[in-house]
Order: sequence, then C-alpha cells, then structure tokens
Amino acid sequence: MEKRKTILIDLDGVLNTYDGNYSENYIPEVKKGAKEFIKKLNKDYDLVLFTTRNNLKATKWLIENKIDKYFKDVTSVKTPAYLYLDDRAIEFNGDYQNTLKQIEDFKVYWK
Repeated sequence: MEKRKTILIDLDGVLNTYDGNYSENYIPEVKKGAKEFIKKLNKDYDLVLFTTRNNLKATKWLIENKIDKYFKDVTSVKTPAYLYLDDRAIEFNGDYQNTLKQIEDFKVYWK
C-alpha cells in the first residue's frame, strides 16, 4: 500500500473567513466551499491543520464545523509535507530577483 502524501492547510484565510482582524478568543466562520474542498482533498491526501492559534481552540473549531474527521492532526509546527496551502505564501521558483518582486507586490487575497 502506497503511503498517502500530506498537505498542511492553514486555518486563517484558507478555511475560514479571516479578514486580518485577529482575536484570540474568536475563530471566524468556515469559508463557503471549504467543507467540500476538504472532503475532496481527504480522498487522496492526509490533511494536517496548520495554525499559530491555540491548538485546542482550533480543534474545537474543526469539531464545531464537522470537519475534524478529515484531519490527522493540528499543529503550529511546519512538519514535512507534500504541499503547504496558505494565503500568505510565495512559491520560490529558483529566481531570487523574481521572488523579491513577488514579495514587494504581495497582497493577501482578502485585502
């Protein structure tokens, strides 16, 4: 049996409706389409929730949104994975000049 690849998925701005207004005690509602997206991904990949939020609160959020069964773990550590899915990321393609330009021009999609 072939080992499934792991995808780390960020919570804020990817799975929820985060808009930059961080609150330690409130995690925004699940983003439209996120549940279906997670279910489809889970058919072929092991999913790990990646967040800097409190792990227990993030786990509770997964449970409340009925998607906890699709995740193997919740972590704040960038563990080895096939892919990292994040709303604040730039893919490094080997070209430092291009990467600098991307950093200078970067804007999160929700701004």
